[in-house]
Amino acid sequence: MSGKRASLEVELDASIDALKQRAQFALGTGKGRLLNSSGEVLNGASTTEEAQLQSGDVLTLHVKQVELVATKRSYLFSAFAAILADGSVVAWGNAKYGGSTCAARQHLKDVQQVQSSSGAFAAILSDGSVVTWGASEYGGDSSTVQERLKNVRHIQASSHAFAAIRGDGSVVTWGDFGYGGDSMAVQDQLRDVQQIQASDRSFAAVLGDGSVVTWGDTGYGGNSRAVQDQLRDVRQIQGSERSFAAILGNRSVVTWGIPGAGGDSSAVQKKLKNVQKIQASSGAFAAILEDGSVVTWGDPDTGGDSSSVQEQLKNVQQIQASYDAFAAILGDGSVATWGHSRHGGNCSAVREQLKDVRHIQASQAAFAAILGDGSVVTWGDARCGGDCSEAVQKKLRKVQQIQATHSAFAAILGDESVVTWGQGAFGGDSIVVQEQLENAQQIQASRGAFAAILSGGSVVTWGHSEHGGNSIDAQDSIPGLLDPGPIPP
Repeated sequence: MSGKRASLEVELDASIDALKQRAQFALGTGKGRLLNSSGEVLNGASTTEEAQLQSGDVLTLHVKQVELVATKRSYLFSAFAAILADGSVVAWGNAKYGGSTCAARQHLKDVQQVQSSSGAFAAILSDGSVVTWGASEYGGDSSTVQERLKNVRHIQASSHAFAAIRGDGSVVTWGDFGYGGDSMAVQDQLRDVQQIQASDRSFAAVLGDGSVVTWGDTGYGGNSRAVQDQLRDVRQIQGSERSFAAILGNRSVVTWGIPGAGGDSSAVQKKLKNVQKIQASSGAFAAILEDGSVVTWGDPDTGGDSSSVQEQLKNVQQIQASYDAFAAILGDGSVATWGHSRHGGNCSAVREQLKDVRHIQASQAAFAAILGDGSVVTWGDARCGGDCSEAVQKKLRKVQQIQATHSAFAAILGDESVVTWGQGAFGGDSIVVQEQLENAQQIQASRGAFAAILSGGSVVTWGHSEHGGNSIDAQDSIPGLLDPGPIPP
């Protein structure tokens, strides 16, 4: 609570929206939700009389930071969606594939969370209903299942479809049938669903009894029949593009999907004991065991073979993955890498610099590591940000966080300024907006663009326009906190 207070006088027939605008002006804030004394959100279309407000009532204006979501990383297009403080949504980027909310705008009110496929968005409202927009073939049209989308508590997405878990544990799916949009064949089994995970073209649901139900493209993990008897007491599922790996209650692992892309772990099955966490590249898995060692399997070209660094993989703290390589932070702060050597799987050129590493971020084919002193070390494909110039390197001090597009990185420094590098057209060049990039709090990335949330709640974007790098048409709808607008009459 900010502690700010204001007294307002309004007519009985004044709308809640008008009262909210006056509150925003009086308190000097941006948009927010107006709550009554019981903490309930007041309907903006109703009047103060209909809301049963009385003289002396204490209301709360709830203002929260803008939340950003980007569509999954399609090669050709991307879009951003911003959940504003008042629960409305603004989108930009490729209009057809989620960058425009025109068709759904009137329904996007009091939005709680937004999920994305590769070309569409799905928003859960406070009443548990769902609103979708974007390309229909990517799940942007949920009209055929709209009546069933009630009391929804979570949504998961493959690249072209969505799956919603309802309050009663049942599941509703829509989108491209070949990508998991049709769950009719297993609908009777989808009861008491606790969580859902997705590969590129299929879904896997964990039920309350620990069993698993799968659907979608059978070649991408949509058919788990061969291992169904083993899928008992499942605690967690990780998905790669084409396969799944499930951690059981006894900390062993069961896999299915394309054998050469992580769907067959038989060669290392005896080693997969006391598994704590699993990370996935596009076609391989890496499991951290309780003793800090690592077991890998899947396509060797995407990190499925770690034999060259196996002796180094001890006391592993965390693992990050690019598209086809892995990077592990060890207990002493050093790093071990494997997978595609030119895409981040070989860090020998910078190994001596990789000390006291605290965090690693990955683009498509490169890595960037934040060290304990706030400096940054990069390696991998130079075209994807794996080589930051000396001029950029000098600026990378007291780095707080790093985000990545397909081929560029953006770092927020301690003074809340932003430094970028990598392929300019995909976000590596921020010179056009550099003067605006002050007081940056958070950065979100699509495949080819960045969006930074500033301390005032405004948003700055840069990168490829077809990936959301130009938000000029949406800027008027993303207000900062410094200009609440004129006081309403």
